Amino acid sequence: MTLGRFIAPVDRESTPSIIARKLREAIAHGELQPGAQLGEADLARELGVSRGPLREAMQRLTQEGLLVSIRNRGLFVIELTDDDVYDIYLARTAVERTAAAEIFRRDPVAAGTRLASIIKKMAKASDRLDGEKIGAADLEFHEELVRMAESPRLSRMHHTLLTETRMCVTALQETYPPPDDRVPEHDEIADAFKAGDAELVDRLLIEHMHDAVVRLRARGTTA
Repeated sequence: MTLGRFIAPVDRESTPSIIARKLREAIAHGELQPGAQLGEADLARELGVSRGPLREAMQRLTQEGLLVSIRNRGLFVIELTDDDVYDIYLARTAVERTAAAEIFRRDPVAAGTRLASIIKKMAKASDRLDGEKIGAADLEFHEELVRMAESPRLSRMHHTLLTETRMCVTALQETYPPPDDRVPEHDEIADAFKAGDAELVDRLLIEHMHDAVVRLRARGTTA
């Protein structure tokens, strides 16, 4: 069989993919601040890459909505408004509710057990008042929830939404103390999975996302 344009040997993670991942992490954790301009020459030098792969990586992030191109000015990291925060959590609610429904077609008890193991990390971080690790465990919980639906498309959409969520939380890190209610909130969701209660999981996810929006808006996420 002769390989053609589309059927070709598959490389491991490509250079543009690696660069895109690094840029996503930098945006998510505030190393590249909202509104920051991305200078191609400076970034290429700092990353030790040529401009071609960097340009491709930045184009991917523009398509994902993490960067915005302003004519005659260049590429900038997005700035999140109140409407953006609402929209992020609206989309997350849709994705996670769909993932949860799919999990109930598979093995909700095993899913609840897996989620409970992540909550243990959150509880340990909460005991140490480690806000950063609490946040990391929080996002891991929701990422794992969607992953267990075994839908690559849901996971792909969710990945970008979690990057934007991390942007919100990182921007508020100094004024966002570890909330005491975070562990019990997630415990309730995991327990509902283990109990096989699909309606309760659905309701808890809606309430959880709504509470997060209220919390973030109250702490002044927007410019």
